[in-house]
Amino acid sequence: MAWFKKGPKHKSEKGKLNIVEGMWVKCPFCRAIVYQKEVEKNFKLCPKCEYHFPLSVNERIDLLLDPDTFQEWEADLAPADPLGFVDTQPYVDRLKTYQEKTGRKDGMVIGGGLIQGKPLVIGLFDFRFMGGSMGSVVGEKICRAVDRALKSKHPFLLVATSGGARMQEGALSLMQMAKTAAAVARLHEARLPFISLLTDPTFGGVTASIAMLGDIILAEPKALIGFAGPRVIEQTIKQRLPDGFQRAEFLLEHGMIDSIVNRPNLRDTVHVVLRHLSHSH
Repeated sequence: MAWFKKGPKHKSEKGKLNIVEGMWVKCPFCRAIVYQKEVEKNFKLCPKCEYHFPLSVNERIDLLLDPDTFQEWEADLAPADPLGFVDTQPYVDRLKTYQEKTGRKDGMVIGGGLIQGKPLVIGLFDFRFMGGSMGSVVGEKICRAVDRALKSKHPFLLVATSGGARMQEGALSLMQMAKTAAAVARLHEARLPFISLLTDPTFGGVTASIAMLGDIILAEPKALIGFAGPRVIEQTIKQRLPDGFQRAEFLLEHGMIDSIVNRPNLRDTVHVVLRHLSHSH
């Protein structure tokens, strides 16, 4: 994986890393200042606490799939602005900014590939595009990926990292929760495996819908997963939350996810899970 040998040429996609002259990064979990090249050569794990730094979509594909097997679908599907939404700037201008920044039309990438030689359909949220927020195009692309999985009878893997629903699309965004949940129901009816992989962070309407509907739900260590943020919850209930609340480890302890998997073991783990699910189905 050649990308592990190269340091990033830009700041972290999620804005969590403080890069000092391109040589050092600050871990957002343990606050240690670590040598960037050491992080890069170790699957982007913090050498002190093993916090999993963010991966780009392309890095994630390289990590999970067999080399040169990924084929992207529906790359030109782009959002409209039926509400004429304006906050600090018009939605159309915001979209253009993120499209130029990421080189993508929206925050979801779908396609097909192989994992240990076995075909699967995969969908990946791109957090760089408006925080991986789920609007009409994200929901539509997930549904089209599911349709492809149904047609080919291949399993579906969704890699989630999102701030939740995209407020600039109003109810059109919120309806994607029901739309994607209905698509997953079709997978269940066809007895096709659906694995959900939760990465840091996965929040809001994405957590409240498709991300938590997997036959098997995996998460990366220390990933923040929830609906509302911890500060919002504390202000609402007027109580201090338990230590580690909304971290993957807390969710595993309380039965909300099935397993926490270190990044170096992800490809093998997904392959084993798919093999067992395919046999059971």
